[in-house]
Amino acid sequence: MSRTFSCLPPRPSLWPSLWPSLRAAVPRAAPGCAVAAACLLSACTVYHAQPLPSGDSLLTQDALARVQIDPAKMPLPELAAHRFDPSAGFDIEDVAMLAVANNPDLKLARDDLGIAQAQAFSAGLLPDPQVGISSDYPGAVGLSRAFSYGLSMDVMAIVTRSANKKSADATVRKTDLGLLWQEWQVVAQARQLFVKARFQDETLPLLSQQAELAHTRYARTAHAASEHNVSADTATAALTAWEDARKQHADMEHAREQTRHDLNALLGLAPEVELPLTGPETVEPLDTSTLDAAIAALPQRRPDLIALQAGYEAQEQKYRAAILNQFPSLSVGFTRQRDTSEIYTSGFAINLSLPIFNRNRGNVAIEQATRQRLADEYQDRLNTAYADIAHLRADSAIAARQLAQDEAALPALERAAAQAHGAYAARDIVLGQYVDAQSAALTRRVDAAAGREALAEQRIALQALLGSAIPDPYGNARAAANVSSTDTPAPAAAANAHDAAPAPTGLAANPTLTH
Repeated sequence: MSRTFSCLPPRPSLWPSLWPSLRAAVPRAAPGCAVAAACLLSACTVYHAQPLPSGDSLLTQDALARVQIDPAKMPLPELAAHRFDPSAGFDIEDVAMLAVANNPDLKLARDDLGIAQAQAFSAGLLPDPQVGISSDYPGAVGLSRAFSYGLSMDVMAIVTRSANKKSADATVRKTDLGLLWQEWQVVAQARQLFVKARFQDETLPLLSQQAELAHTRYARTAHAASEHNVSADTATAALTAWEDARKQHADMEHAREQTRHDLNALLGLAPEVELPLTGPETVEPLDTSTLDAAIAALPQRRPDLIALQAGYEAQEQKYRAAILNQFPSLSVGFTRQRDTSEIYTSGFAINLSLPIFNRNRGNVAIEQATRQRLADEYQDRLNTAYADIAHLRADSAIAARQLAQDEAALPALERAAAQAHGAYAARDIVLGQYVDAQSAALTRRVDAAAGREALAEQRIALQALLGSAIPDPYGNARAAANVSSTDTPAPAAAANAHDAAPAPTGLAANPTLTH
């Protein structure tokens, strides 16, 4: 509280007459001021400092082994039904759950939801009444002190409170659904990085074998060229083939390192953490009827579309509040006064703005144009969603057809490579024929792995657009592992085919992550 001190002394002629009134007024006002100050201080929030952290909070390898995640707070049903247990390695669902629980961007999004909830709380509060107190001290002797006490309330703030509260609640719902949509996207990114890392782990040894075969051929060819048994062009062609194979292997190593970096950053892990990834490799086929049913329910299940609907509803309420603010701003109060003749009066005061020039027409036009933009944005998002799904559906059909062709041709090439290996050991064929047969089989195996990666990533992209109505590309990884180990059929995961968009209530809670 600031205080101002004057260097000028009071006028001598007025001070003797003012002093008795001031001395009598201060004791009467002191108890009331003390009570009012105590009430105000008891309702105030106390400040607590929160210093910034001095180090990183990334999960290390040791801390990762102690992580526990609550499945009940996962955004998708298949994650909620999955038990987080990376003791035998991280499957695709473990990676997705860790991403939801520890992704840095999702932590910021949950903070934004907390801000929106606080703003909704603020919008629902009633305006504080206004108290006006004035006191006049006459300069003439024989006159009494005059005072005026008044209590007023902004009526228009109460009139527009309902619309503002509904708008804020719709904004919270929009932010909540936006968080759910962002969680869907983070889950899709984690799954795609998982698929890409598994593909690179599978193809790196194949490319290494191919580079070794090409180097062996070049070494033999270069030695033969030095003895003039083959032409220099043949040696040059062998050198080019070796350089190409070596470059393919080096490029895959760089891509593998980038994938590991991106995955660790997405999961909030320290750079030195190496996740052991496990799970099946075969992509399960997708039922056409399941995809058609998910597309039909798209506007009711996509969180971003439902969030846009909530945003449109919030804008409707803002437009309504702007229309209500066209009416005159009204403030009503009651007063109690006494003049210097000790005559007491009671009355009321009304403050009313005259809607002649402004009439809030500018804000009405702004809110109306904003509402139209939100409607166009929703329609554009819906059109883009349908177009993206149609593209992924057609591209998945092409990838599945190509993968089938690669897998159909692979057994014959592997038999030819096995026969060439035996023939070369028996010295029935030359090195070039042996390398060609082995390289052909390795190339087709790499092509088949790339086809499986493309098909799995397209399935994950469909999941990101349609939710868990689309089953995982690998199905239930743990169920498949149990089938292989116990030879008993796994129960059908029927729940993955008919989930609906979860309600926004309670989605702001952080998934339980302890370490």
